[in-house]
Amino acid sequence: MSHSSASPLRPRSALSLLVGRLQVILMLMVVLLPIAWMLLASFKHSVDVMSLPPKLFNVPTLDNYRELLVRTDFLHNTWNSLVVATGATVLGLVLAIPAAFAISWHRMTWPATLTLFARMAPGTLFLLPWFVLFSKLDLVGSYTVLILTHGAITVPVALWTLLPYFDGVPRALIESGQIDGCRPYSILLRIVLPLVVPGVVVAAILCFVFTWNYFLFALALSGFDTKTAIVASFNFVGEGVTNWGALMAAASMIALPPLVLALLVQRRLVSGLAVGAVKG
Repeated sequence: MSHSSASPLRPRSALSLLVGRLQVILMLMVVLLPIAWMLLASFKHSVDVMSLPPKLFNVPTLDNYRELLVRTDFLHNTWNSLVVATGATVLGLVLAIPAAFAISWHRMTWPATLTLFARMAPGTLFLLPWFVLFSKLDLVGSYTVLILTHGAITVPVALWTLLPYFDGVPRALIESGQIDGCRPYSILLRIVLPLVVPGVVVAAILCFVFTWNYFLFALALSGFDTKTAIVASFNFVGEGVTNWGALMAAASMIALPPLVLALLVQRRLVSGLAVGAVKG
């Protein structure tokens, strides 16, 4: 009897499994095909990149990477991106961790909502006031102004990433610390922060990637010595003529650090995202 009742489910289960696999394949194609095309194009001459029909197989060349690394300051621009992304990530975490702790403990929503509005607003809304302000302070073109302005990106991202983790901390632990006479900063550092390390890791990675890939602030506020890699890559785009091979090589180099970072901490990143999703 049990055998007959289970048998009608088998075709449906097989069909569901097939549909699920097709969905995964389609998703991987959508995500991976542009990346594969970018990598292949970085080893082609610009003429071959834009050829119609596309040439899938051609003799690879390193001229694009040679031009990128030898004839330009792209390595220095990459270092600038690293400095700005790291500084903005640290700034975002330093501001967002105590803010998330206070918002979670007092169950306030409006401060987090305000930061969300700042993140959703177009970057051009901040750009003109910032440019005027930092021009008066003679800071335009410095690492300081780039790190401070990118804090508008990292603080909301870190705050909203960390809130579910802080909400998941048992309030009894915090109350026991208060009974023992611990000050708020001591409770945060000694009791709460060790429990939300996975969330801090996830927030740090997201902040780094968002800042690394952001274009507008660095375009308007960087100087010749602080130009980031993503801004420098657009030097290969000209009026009517674009060096597609070098541009694809630059895009591949820009995508490499976030990819390596994600691979190094992939277990903690996946587990942290899963925990945050469950707690949220």
